[in-house]
Amino acid sequence: MRKIYGYVRVSTREQCFDRQLTALKEKGVQGQNIYMDKISGKDFLRPKYQKLLCHLDRDSLVYIKSIDRLGRNYQEIIEEWRYITKKIGADIVVLDMPLLDTRREKNLLGTFVSDLVLQVLSFVAENERLNIRQRQAEGIVEAKKRGVRFGRPKRKLTKEFFRQRRRWQTGRCTAKVAARNCGMPLSTFYCKCKLLKNKREHPEP
Repeated sequence: MRKIYGYVRVSTREQCFDRQLTALKEKGVQGQNIYMDKISGKDFLRPKYQKLLCHLDRDSLVYIKSIDRLGRNYQEIIEEWRYITKKIGADIVVLDMPLLDTRREKNLLGTFVSDLVLQVLSFVAENERLNIRQRQAEGIVEAKKRGVRFGRPKRKLTKEFFRQRRRWQTGRCTAKVAARNCGMPLSTFYCKCKLLKNKREHPEP
């Protein structure tokens, strides 16, 4: 009896699996046989995907909603597809693209058409990933031009910090005690003291 599995993936915690899960369940895939990753598709080092591979054999059939759910790296998608279909011998069905169904026409022409469609769609998936990264980079550049700052804002040094720093420098307490009184890790205290030493023009409050 054929073992039927499903694989779904979303890239961020904010996205949900609903649309993919609905499509797989309509094909009769049981919930316990659906493997779900919330992780980027840049490579195949994904915990649930790797677990799925361990269950596959020649009697297995894997459903995925679309080729970009499998991955977004053109070359790696091709290699992974061939590993599953040729090395393991399992079948794959991409629901959004009926031509990508390794159950049909297992002759030379059918294999050629399937491989050709796979290469085109894999290229499109990776190209979209690269376009997203480029748009993100361009957006960051434009935001920086407008004065937008990224990362955690720097905390302004307080009067207490300068007081504790003076106490430490004059030997009235250890650096560890001074850092604790400032509410910061010792390494951070040292780092800020070093920065101030390099900026002699910095006015103490």
